[in-house]
Formats: sequence, structure tokens, C-alpha cells
Amino acid sequence: MSVPPPRLEIRNLVRRFDGKAVVNDVSLSILPGDVTCLLGPSGCGKSTTLRMIAGVEMQDTGQIYVDGNLICDTQFRVPPERRSIGLMFQDFALFPHLTVGDNVAFGLSGTKAEKRRRVSELLERVGLFHFIDAYPHALSGGEQQRVALARALAPRPRVMLMDEPFSGLDNRLRDGIRDETLALLKEEGTSVLLVTHEPEEAMRMADEIALMRDGRIVQRGAPYNIYKAPADKEAVAFFSDINVLEGVVQGALVDTAFGQFLAPGFADGSAVDIVFRPQHVGIDFDRAGRGPNPTPLQGSPARGIVERARFMGSESLVEFRMDHDNEVLKATVPNVFLPKVGVAMWLTVRRDRCFIFPRKG
Repeated sequence: MSVPPPRLEIRNLVRRFDGKAVVNDVSLSILPGDVTCLLGPSGCGKSTTLRMIAGVEMQDTGQIYVDGNLICDTQFRVPPERRSIGLMFQDFALFPHLTVGDNVAFGLSGTKAEKRRRVSELLERVGLFHFIDAYPHALSGGEQQRVALARALAPRPRVMLMDEPFSGLDNRLRDGIRDETLALLKEEGTSVLLVTHEPEEAMRMADEIALMRDGRIVQRGAPYNIYKAPADKEAVAFFSDINVLEGVVQGALVDTAFGQFLAPGFADGSAVDIVFRPQHVGIDFDRAGRGPNPTPLQGSPARGIVERARFMGSESLVEFRMDHDNEVLKATVPNVFLPKVGVAMWLTVRRDRCFIFPRKG
């Protein structure tokens, strides 16, 4: 039994501006109905990749396929309107002089009755049928976003490209509208490539994350795998605050103020970074192991002085100035924990939550 091709596949895309590769040998594929998130900092090439797939930007090299059919390379190019690719942007781009119904119908083919049926169906599904004859200015930002989604879905695209479509929404609305959007896209069976610089959005929406940096995809995988098995220190830091211990490997071990860490696979003399997140720091009032953290303490304790403590809503963030290197180490504790500035505490690091990478530079 033959395996169907990916709904969207891009191979070795390159785009240069003034001789610099803004997108550099990017390849990825998306299966029918899946959501892939292109995640990375501003300026890493995410939106340029999206524009090439949409057909509004031409690649210098590489190919783009939809359902196994070539739609663009450096010699052949299907026009944007014939690619069966929908687009959603953060500014919604609704036509102010058209009603909500006419906005959704824009670009639809068929008889007037067929268009009206499709428009009514989609507006019902996003809960806005009662606005069919209203104009965009009468709608809230969240409602305009849902109209933009309905308009993008109206021609039944096989692929939906979304460029930070929720960034302009109020935080109170964003989660609900993201969930509604994802549910509707799944119902339609549309494959989605979502561009964002927000890790939380990627984790919430994506079946797969493609982490992008400096024009390249540095890691791909399910959200859980990207978070639990990051490719490098920068990948860890993109998803959360980090702490870093520097060390040198001797006999597959690294000596630190927190005791020894295993470093299998590294040659003796290798300079490494031991990276761990603030939630994996144990806090003790003294060496006896009495403190607010419920997890067992591991390794040797190192002393730090409280420099700052803040309650963040669901957890507290405490910053310590460490005795051994005078650097700041961050720790998070569930609920309220606000020790006084200047108090000395003993900290430990969970060995099973650390990442060890070769030191760069």
C-alpha cells in the first residue's frame, strides 16, 4: 500500500538579500490535517519562508510541493491564487468597505447561492452569522480574527499559512480564540504552517515544532521532545530561563560547586556548559535538607545569598548571588515563597534535569 505524499513539502529553500542567506537550506513537510509551527526569534527567516510558500516571494533555490505536485522551483511557478494555500496575518486584512459576509465570500467562485451557503456555514461555525451584514469596524478584535479565519477557509485550501495571527489580540481572548481556530482547522482537515516567536503558542497548537535560528531549522520534533531533548543551549533558553555552569570534563565527569556531573561521550579536557532550568533548583535553609521544594535533593549543596524574590502568580522566582563564582542563579518555587534579601540558603541541582553541551566560543 503506497504512502500518500505530505500535504506540504519544501525542499532546500534558500533566499538571499544583498548576498546574505536569510533563509538557508530550509526543508520540512506537513502531513494532511497536521499543524507545524515554525518557531524562532524575530529576523530568523520565518516570515520569508512563509512568503515563498505563498508565492509572494521567490526563492533563489529549492522546491515547494503540495500533495506531491511541484508548485514552484526556480523555473516553474504556479501563481499564488492557484496554489490552494490560505493566508492569515496578524492584521486580519479585512476590507473595511465590504460587509462581513462579502469579506468571507471574497475570492470564492460559484453561483451566488453556493457562495452564500459556504459563507453562512463558516460564519455559523465561528459564531458570527448574526454579523453577516455588518461591517468590520463594528466587530471586536477577536471577532475580526474569526472573520479572517472564515475568509481564509472559504475556498477550502489544502494548506493554511498563519503569520503570528494572534499577536494583536488581548491576552484574555488569545487562548480561547487559538483553541477555537485550531478546532475549526482540524474539522476542515487543513494542514497548517504557523509562524510565531512565542514558545507557549507553539506548544499549545503544534503537532510538530520546527525551531529556526539564523535562517536554518536547528531542530524538529513534537513539542514534548523539543522541550525535553533540546538540540543545544540556545534551544533550552528559547523555551525558558536557564542557569549555566561551566566546567571541564575529566574521566566523563565535570567537577562543580554542586558536586560532580556525568558527561558521557565527551573527551577529557572538553569545555562544557551544564544547563538547567530554574524549576529544577532545590532550595534549602541549611545543609540538613529542610526547605520549600517537595522534590528530593540531589548532589552537593552550594551557598547563595537572596538578591531578589518576586511572586509571579503561580510560582515565585528567587535570584541568588552564588558564593562560589559571584554569578546570579535563578530558582522557581510553586506558590508563594518570598525570602528576605540577604538571607543565605543552600541550593542543589537535579541531575536528571540537566543538559550538557559543548561550550561555544
